[in-house]
Amino acid sequence: MASALGRLVRLSLLNPPCRSPLTPSSVPGNTVTACRTAVCSSSGSMLPKPKKVCDTGEQTPFGLIRIALVVVPFLYVGTQISKNFAALLEEHDIFVPEDDDDDD
Repeated sequence: MASALGRLVRLSLLNPPCRSPLTPSSVPGNTVTACRTAVCSSSGSMLPKPKKVCDTGEQTPFGLIRIALVVVPFLYVGTQISKNFAALLEEHDIFVPEDDDDDD
């Protein structure tokens, strides 16, 4: 354990940590400016906001219909799977629901 810790210390002293290409260098006059092309121009100024396709404030057309078209088929498929699995469990006597009438 001590030898592994010694090797780790020795390696950290021999190899200085890597510098990021965006950090300013120690050479005077050689600085790096970070610029992302998605939000900045080549001069470094901020670009204007992109225009939205639906900028009128309208809601998504057919929103409830789209939700229904996604939810109803998957809900139906889920019920069919669970119904078939319950029948399989009953067939193999793994789970058989009992009707307990204790309402006497």
